[in-house]
Amino acid sequence: MLQTTNVQNGRDLKRLGCIIFLPLLITVCLGDQLSESQYLFNFIKAIDPQNVLGIDWNIGTLVHHACLHKLKGVKCNSRATTIEEIRLENLNLSGIIDAEPLCKLRNLRVLSLAKNHIRGTIPDSISHCSRLTYLNLSNNLLSGTLPLALKRLKYLRSLDISNNLLRGRLPMDLTKLKYLRSSSISNNHLIKQELKHLHTYSLISSTSQKEAWVEALESKYPPTESPKPKAVNGPWYGNWAVWIALVLGIGIFVLVIAWILRKKDADLPEEMEILKVIKDPSLKTPPAMPREEVKPIERRSELVFFVEEQERFQLEDLLEATADLRKETVRSSLYKVVLKNSALYAVKRLKKLQVSFEEFGRTMRQIGSLKHPNILPLVGYHSTKEEKLFIYKYQSNGSLLNVLEDYIEGKRDFPWGLRLSIASGMAKGLDFIYQSSDDREIISHGNLKLSNILLDENNEPLISEYGFSKFLEPKQTSVFTSNGHTAPEKSLTERADVFSFGVILLELLTGKTVENSGIDLPKWVKAMVREEWTGEVFDKEISRAASQWAFPLLNIALKCVSYSPDNRPTMSEVLEKIEEVMNAQRDHSISEDCCCQSNRNDCCILHTLISDTWESPGSNY
Repeated sequence: MLQTTNVQNGRDLKRLGCIIFLPLLITVCLGDQLSESQYLFNFIKAIDPQNVLGIDWNIGTLVHHACLHKLKGVKCNSRATTIEEIRLENLNLSGIIDAEPLCKLRNLRVLSLAKNHIRGTIPDSISHCSRLTYLNLSNNLLSGTLPLALKRLKYLRSLDISNNLLRGRLPMDLTKLKYLRSSSISNNHLIKQELKHLHTYSLISSTSQKEAWVEALESKYPPTESPKPKAVNGPWYGNWAVWIALVLGIGIFVLVIAWILRKKDADLPEEMEILKVIKDPSLKTPPAMPREEVKPIERRSELVFFVEEQERFQLEDLLEATADLRKETVRSSLYKVVLKNSALYAVKRLKKLQVSFEEFGRTMRQIGSLKHPNILPLVGYHSTKEEKLFIYKYQSNGSLLNVLEDYIEGKRDFPWGLRLSIASGMAKGLDFIYQSSDDREIISHGNLKLSNILLDENNEPLISEYGFSKFLEPKQTSVFTSNGHTAPEKSLTERADVFSFGVILLELLTGKTVENSGIDLPKWVKAMVREEWTGEVFDKEISRAASQWAFPLLNIALKCVSYSPDNRPTMSEVLEKIEEVMNAQRDHSISEDCCCQSNRNDCCILHTLISDTWESPGSNY
């Protein structure tokens, strides 16, 4: 009965607390909204003590909302009820940043004070501006350290603090901001931490320009400290801070009383059990379970290169580089990176790979040691627990997909000779991967498609992204692979790569792309051959210049895209047949005395080049 009474008293006190607390809280919130203009004016007074903006403070304090003033650089929402942006750039402002009133603008998303003479430090209270997505304080005289509180701006997308006098360490937690896409920290004295994410970083400008800029500004505006909380004039009941403290005090008091009563009710059964144990010694407390020792997590990181010493660089150089995001998927991102020495690199970033640190290092060393003229060489890699970075030389000629798309749009030529040369180079690179060797494990490619075949300065094909599939589960590999190039069995084997190669060969012959169109190209070509329209399969360039050489290549492609892996040739056999076509064409160009001098005999080349075990188009698919 006593317990029931205590519980009822506790509930009554909670209800009383809510009745007292909620109306006062509503009053505070309404008052906070009504004073938004006063918060803005207090902030502007701090950064513009000389009143460069020319604001009439007497008139300003009479109007309830700042949106009615239509101040320069201040943008409100469509209903003019709340401030969303403050852009006071290049206005010769020479004050300090007072974040206390600023961050009471609850819907402020953009703050830019760039190209002024603002002094002092970046205050810790800037973290209260929780809705900020854009913060630009560049080209000022801000000094001191970068506050750790910046990491609390969880919605921040862009941060620019370049060209100031900031010192100390760059907080590593800044790189963990989920939405941060670009940041610039150049022309400060910050010590940078380990690279965690690649964003768009500005290149550091010359030291002489920086020193001249700093000396000129410091001589005119000596550094000062950030503002400290000011005493508030006027009666206590007109100060919202007092009201907030009063309301919070009442609320906390009510909650503490309720918690004490609730705890007393919860402890009553436990006390009864203790008394029962004392009376009956036969009841014993069960032995405590042994605690497992918690080992500290070891943080591991390595940067490994596979190039000569003069081509290597430090992780610091990668951090200070400009990184342009080119492509992004669920698990990977591709960046074009420019170092300070103007060296160009392509950096592939993979996240959350299910592979141990040691296994990843062993595999990468095997991939890095694989050297062939038609395989894109791995410059190096950077490995941490959270992510892996693959570093390659940037290829300015783009990919085979770019070439074929430009050809389709009429922007460039794509002659038969270049297509045949690309097919031969790809086959050589893949054949090299699958050459049997006792001292190394064979790693399948698993992601062959036009966009992963790059072209060097001599238009030689380079197979890229080799080895990525090693770190994926076979059933998950399709996440990275275009469906139109994936073998039906979706496995990481040589025969699966042969299927993907066959699709690329069909793309070269037909002038159609699978990645963007989504067409089932093998099915379409087989249907055309079945209906005896084989000649209509070829692209117009091939039909005009080299149809007699395209037939045997079509035969090779159809064998490669056979549904059953057992019916597909090996890469070594594919390379042999392509070289037969190339040699026959070379001999034909030397001697015009060939059996194919009339349309009736065009197809004799097919049976001359391809043995009887390789059926002609249409006989096996």
